[in-house]
Amino acid sequence: MWVYETQGVIPDIVTIGKPMGNGHPIAGVITTREIAEKYRLNRPEYFNTYGGNPVSMAVGLAVLDVIKNEGLIQHARTTGDMFIQELRLLKERHSCIGDVRGFGLFLGIEFVKCRDSREPDESTAVSVKKEMYRNRIIVSTEGRYNNIVKIKPPMSFDQDNVAHFIKQFDRAISLITGQLNDKLD
Repeated sequence: MWVYETQGVIPDIVTIGKPMGNGHPIAGVITTREIAEKYRLNRPEYFNTYGGNPVSMAVGLAVLDVIKNEGLIQHARTTGDMFIQELRLLKERHSCIGDVRGFGLFLGIEFVKCRDSREPDESTAVSVKKEMYRNRIIVSTEGRYNNIVKIKPPMSFDQDNVAHFIKQFDRAISLITGQLNDKLD
């Protein structure tokens, strides 16, 4: 469920927020018993207006139940694997894509001017993002050079949505790079 689990590390503290409540204001801290005990014994002054709100706690538990009962972790893994595979096929067709990476449904497509030099291509990334917006698909650009198109679809995103996204993303890249001469619908 956590990306750090794929990295071979065990963090001392994990903070979580917005997704934990599926839109309801809630946040959490996960830590070791040892760290929690030190915090309890030192009793630093801490106050939070909403700390321990029973409605928020119920919402958090309900979200965890849905994740478990509807198999959303496996769904994200399966759909994400298909998504990455399709994006890598696009990379073979478009030399401006330098890399495709991610895990589950949290993906990034890096745009470069030249694959050999890996020179970032902010202009193409931003133009593709704007073209996707025009087609009612929301993506963002991120990274030090603003050349990575980030995709974070909702958990309900399925294989049909992947196919639609890939078609529109392919057309947007083709339009921006001059491989498509007509305006996208």
